[in-house]
Amino acid sequence: MRLRALLETDALGLRLLGGEDELDRSVRGVMTTDLRDPSRYLSGGELVLTGLAWRRDASDSEPFVRILAGAGVTGLAAGEAELGDIPDDLVEACARHRLPLFAVHETVAFATITEHVVRQVSGERAGDLAAVVDRHRRLMTSGPAGGGPEVVLDLLGSDLDLRAWVLSPTGRQVAGAGGTPLPGPVGATLAGHHLAAVRTGRRAPHRAVVGGTTYSLFPIRNTGRGALPASRDVRESVLSDWLLAVEADAGDWPAARLDLLQGVTQLIAVERDRRDAARTVRRRLAQEVLELVQTGAPPAEIAARLRVAAPVLLPGLGTAPHWQVVVARVEWGGADDPAPGAADTVAGGPVAQALLEEILVDPAVAGPDSTDRIAVAHTGEEAVALVPLPAVAAPVRDDGPEAGAPADELVALHADALLDTVREPLSAGLADDGRLTLGVSAPVHSPEGLRGALEEARHARRVAAAREGRVCAAGHHELASHVLLLPFVPDDVRRAFTARLLDPLRDYDRRHRAELIPTLEAFLDCDGSWTRCASRLHLHVNTLRYRVGRIEQLTGRDLSRLEDKLDFFLALRMS
Repeated sequence: MRLRALLETDALGLRLLGGEDELDRSVRGVMTTDLRDPSRYLSGGELVLTGLAWRRDASDSEPFVRILAGAGVTGLAAGEAELGDIPDDLVEACARHRLPLFAVHETVAFATITEHVVRQVSGERAGDLAAVVDRHRRLMTSGPAGGGPEVVLDLLGSDLDLRAWVLSPTGRQVAGAGGTPLPGPVGATLAGHHLAAVRTGRRAPHRAVVGGTTYSLFPIRNTGRGALPASRDVRESVLSDWLLAVEADAGDWPAARLDLLQGVTQLIAVERDRRDAARTVRRRLAQEVLELVQTGAPPAEIAARLRVAAPVLLPGLGTAPHWQVVVARVEWGGADDPAPGAADTVAGGPVAQALLEEILVDPAVAGPDSTDRIAVAHTGEEAVALVPLPAVAAPVRDDGPEAGAPADELVALHADALLDTVREPLSAGLADDGRLTLGVSAPVHSPEGLRGALEEARHARRVAAAREGRVCAAGHHELASHVLLLPFVPDDVRRAFTARLLDPLRDYDRRHRAELIPTLEAFLDCDGSWTRCASRLHLHVNTLRYRVGRIEQLTGRDLSRLEDKLDFFLALRMS
């Protein structure tokens, strides 16, 4: 179908704001999103529907439209329910990129447009799909309480006699038909099969046999027939896409039924996008708090920001919970042998953010109602989660001075428990060139402790990174005592201590390109072993002795003394 046909459909109530010369473009699908960068879900030819939640100010329109145009999107339809009139900056950006722009009246639900496009694109060749879409549209227009993907799965069961489940990339059940849950281990195994198949480039649907039962696995993403566009790296989405598991062998299905299931995955993708959009505010708040913590803002300022964020981050938890910090990092190819082009093609931060959100949303791991408390930001190549911890009533004390009084017990996260149920599928998705490492801090009871908790979680993640395996985690209890103390050293003391020891070496390196700082780090890492250090640095031992002597001369320290070694070690850790 063409854009012109959509504009001429009165029931959709679309109003053209620009792009009159482009109305003969073909529409091959539809996607609803409020992500700032939805490119990983686009393959070209889509009509994109947006509620404009991604727009903070006028400067956001140009990059958003540029991403859509670069992905080959057919047109953009913006809802008027949130902001009223469509902003001029969005109209101008669409005009510059020759992207047709429509306004969607607030009385028209995006689900109505989705239904119309999916039905027209499929040529109405499947009456079952029309029934599913119509029922789904009527229930979803009333909001999240309308039923979500469970409605579609129930109709697949009643109309086509197909049992199906929507699973996350870790195997967590997102939705199931008729209230029949898929056993957790089965979900994890199916997710592992799916991720392994995607990484090898096999075409969907993927076939898996678990416990003597055959399942067909369909990816849930708005990219047409289940294949990522050639221009996108599969690693950018493989660890975040949902999948549809159908208890049947689709190998001998006719094309019409396969098209029906592909249409169903698009409808479920709409719900996925809605849930992602609902996390936008929590992500933004987490980012703001993280920036305050990292820049050393006063605890009072951090506390004030947390109070403002409390209604979003702390539903039902009160105003002063304990906190834990979880840090995750996804690396491709490893630090010593990166996969060709990996650093240039895959942004680790967003991938780690999506994974950490998924791990923490599992009630079996993070407790009941954890979905409403997920707040994950990403900075550079790592993702950081601020996790408020609920306190649950413990049994009444029967001894001691407070006998008869209930005690609150803190429900804290444990590093190993976070990964127990997700290690199998994630290892399959990471394949031979990826690693996930995760660190968990100890609980802290006030904003003053968040900076120390962040440092602690980062150190714990480094401990995990030193281990073997595709998916590794470490907790605060595994850290050495000096690591626990360093985050709490005042900033002015840190700066004075490190400047006194390291500034002479930095100045010398800057003037002579002598690499004294790297040499010092390697020497300490090798426990003062001349042979191992020279081998690591690919130097002759005499050259290493010359550099160490220069370090001692510039600093007035003696690296044969334990006290001086310890001072240098701490200075490097605090710098």
